[in-house]
Amino acid sequence: MKPAKIIIVFSLAVIANSCSTGKYAATNKSYKEQTKTFANALKTQPPDIDSTKAASFWVGTTNFSMRKPNLVIIHHTAQNSCEQTLTTFTLPRTQVSSHYVICRDGTVQHMLSDYLRGWHAGAGKWGNVTDINSISIGIELDNNGFEPFPETQINNLLIVLKALKKNYNIPAANFIGHADIAPGRKVDPSRFFPWEQLAQNGFGYWYDTATVNMPDNFDAMQALRIIGYNTKDTTAAIQSFKLHFTPQDSAAALNSTDRKIIFDLYKKY
Repeated sequence: MKPAKIIIVFSLAVIANSCSTGKYAATNKSYKEQTKTFANALKTQPPDIDSTKAASFWVGTTNFSMRKPNLVIIHHTAQNSCEQTLTTFTLPRTQVSSHYVICRDGTVQHMLSDYLRGWHAGAGKWGNVTDINSISIGIELDNNGFEPFPETQINNLLIVLKALKKNYNIPAANFIGHADIAPGRKVDPSRFFPWEQLAQNGFGYWYDTATVNMPDNFDAMQALRIIGYNTKDTTAAIQSFKLHFTPQDSAAALNSTDRKIIFDLYKKY
């Protein structure tokens, strides 16, 4: 898929004005109705906090803007097809969604405005942030978790990430995986995901231990916490770190190479 075609898919207008017939006609209508409700809520004067303490008139500030995302969380769908995932994300009972779904063939489905809060992260923590959904964009890759990601899919993911980074000035460090924010609970986007390739393109960091001189008193677990990992469960934190940076190693303990990798990454954050 050419970049120009993907940019067209990015547009919220394409979603809002998509055809009124077909399998997703009802959910497209629901999407438009919900966004209209949100728009009306934004235009409404906020209610008084306490009538005995609040002023008798409303003063609207001139200084505000839409909330912008500052994290990108990458997932794999753990399902068997893009169509299955789209169905899952359009059923109210599932209570799960994502801003983007990228199919195996590279097709990019933009399912939710970047400014709206998706339901993709669940319970998680990155640094001091505990409500990941409120500040992040979720990207789901059509993959069952047990197979490599097609080149076309990754190439179009990079195009999406480039647009998000430019549009919202998202730092390189803030492109992470579901497993990073939910140690012990999630493993996506799986050990097959090419994190090094993403880092080479400016999305996330990678390591180079060739010239690392690690101090004797280096605390690797504290460094993982500073990077962003929730280290309350040290074993889970180590496994999530390894899934991202050394996927060939599933051991639940840190060796000397791991410590050097963590030290090199720690200096970048």
